[in-house]
Amino acid sequence: MTYQDKLREIRKQMKADNVQAYIIPSADPHISEYLPKHYKCIPFTSGFTGSAGTLVITADFAGLWTDFRYFEQGPEQLKGSGFELVRQKVQHAPEYIQWLNEKLEKGATVATNEKLLSVLLGDLLTQQFSSSGIQLVNKDYLSPIWENRPELPADPAFLIADEHIGETVSSKLKTIRAAMASHQADHHLVSSLDDIAWIFNIRGKDVSYNPVVLGFALINQDHATLFINPSKLTEAEKLTLLKSGVEVLPYEEIERTLTQISPDSSILIDPKRNCYAYAKLIPASVRIIKEINPSTNLKAIKNETELRNTAEAMLKDGVAITQFLKWLSENIGQVKITELSAAAQLRKYRSAQEGFVGDSFNTISAYRAHGALPHYSASAESDAEVIPESLFLVDSGGQYFYGTTDITRTIPMGITTEQEETDYTLVLKGMIDGCKAKFPKGTCGYQIDAITRRPLWDYAINYGHGTGHGVGYFLNVHEGPQVFNPTNTPVAVELGMITSIEPGIYRPGRHGIRIENLVRTITVETNEFNEFYGFETLTIAPISTTIVKKELLDQSEINWLNAYNAEVFEKLNPRLSQEESDWLKEATKAI
Repeated sequence: MTYQDKLREIRKQMKADNVQAYIIPSADPHISEYLPKHYKCIPFTSGFTGSAGTLVITADFAGLWTDFRYFEQGPEQLKGSGFELVRQKVQHAPEYIQWLNEKLEKGATVATNEKLLSVLLGDLLTQQFSSSGIQLVNKDYLSPIWENRPELPADPAFLIADEHIGETVSSKLKTIRAAMASHQADHHLVSSLDDIAWIFNIRGKDVSYNPVVLGFALINQDHATLFINPSKLTEAEKLTLLKSGVEVLPYEEIERTLTQISPDSSILIDPKRNCYAYAKLIPASVRIIKEINPSTNLKAIKNETELRNTAEAMLKDGVAITQFLKWLSENIGQVKITELSAAAQLRKYRSAQEGFVGDSFNTISAYRAHGALPHYSASAESDAEVIPESLFLVDSGGQYFYGTTDITRTIPMGITTEQEETDYTLVLKGMIDGCKAKFPKGTCGYQIDAITRRPLWDYAINYGHGTGHGVGYFLNVHEGPQVFNPTNTPVAVELGMITSIEPGIYRPGRHGIRIENLVRTITVETNEFNEFYGFETLTIAPISTTIVKKELLDQSEINWLNAYNAEVFEKLNPRLSQEESDWLKEATKAI
């Protein structure tokens, strides 16, 4: 069945139900960013594989609403599908709501699978449509036409020993219950997979790149229930959880359990991380308290065990990156290297590291003009050969049993242009300024974002993605609640958080540059004005200086760069062969 066939079948169902528009979000019942194959509805329907977007289908139009990252990828993948790209003005904003309100007549009906809507989005759609006289209904038009739909994953999960996490399940539940009590909540529903993994010290492989397990949790003041496929855990593991006060029930039981919550009680749910359909199962007499999951804030602040183990993961990752950069520099122009073969070589070096589990996301291996696509994914069709000129951007990461990494390096491959050198230096300048920022306690991510963008703004240059995201501990590479982007998200940058700093410059058809390190928030100084925080750089891998235009950097930035590369050599040298050490010494010499 072609994409146009699928579109016709969806429209047939819409016509039969007198539905004027159908919305397909990129989500699952856990409101995940990365999805199990069973819920990859947008790729199934349209062929678009980006990590963010919404399809909207009417009788005479079918569109994909997505952001800046996919303005080039979108049209390419949508060719011949019957869908058109609609360019969002604001990342993640549901701009299709206004479009539907303007297009549809009063009394129209809009359908969507409410298991794929967050509570927040479901409430927003209901409110804005009702004000225009439009009705929202729950329909699944994909299951009837999805032949051989992938089953939900059944791979085994596993528990991580408390000593490798730094906190017991019982201790985490106690802290969460205290937060519930402060909100006067009798129950707490958790649907987000990274929160469940963190609370119950459980990991799995149900979602590519994210070591999570499909499940739900219902926590009361004296009891906790984990709803997962019971076959994923051994009897011994279930007993371990039971000793921590956690009962394991089948995944599907969550629906029945929600309908049986005691009347006149209260339940805490995170409106951004729970699905609209399940919230509607809760009896009407139960008071719903809409607040962020307590575990979201708790897991963002890493404990000493997590920070110590993450530092070890960064060193192992740094060895792999160094080996890759050495291989690249010695083989470019000697053997054929392509985007895909380079990514495979990097994975080979990572997989040789003790404790490596897998990639933390699909490696962005982007040569020359492909680097201008922030979320480019090389394919057999697009796989470009890397030759000794211009720039090669590699954004990659690893999952280790003791940490998650995410690093971007833009590598000069040989002859470069004046503009490439200037752009490279400005991106490096922004990254350095972000990494060496000093700021008062209470500072939010949008303020760090502005500090990092300032060197680019001075040249009237900007980039369309955020400057940084939180990173999990052997968990999701994208983790909240902190985010460094222009939106005024009121989340303070706290001690112990791990966040990326990754500015970029993208010139379509020419080149793209991004340089990324992960940082940990630390205390720098306390005085009569406030407690001042700063960042300790966790990523340990060389930053190329061969095309840096020193005149664009001030002395403090030069000092930071030289000190960082010196630290990279000092920390990695004991783990390298003599040849690797000699190469790294040259690569990290001061400018």
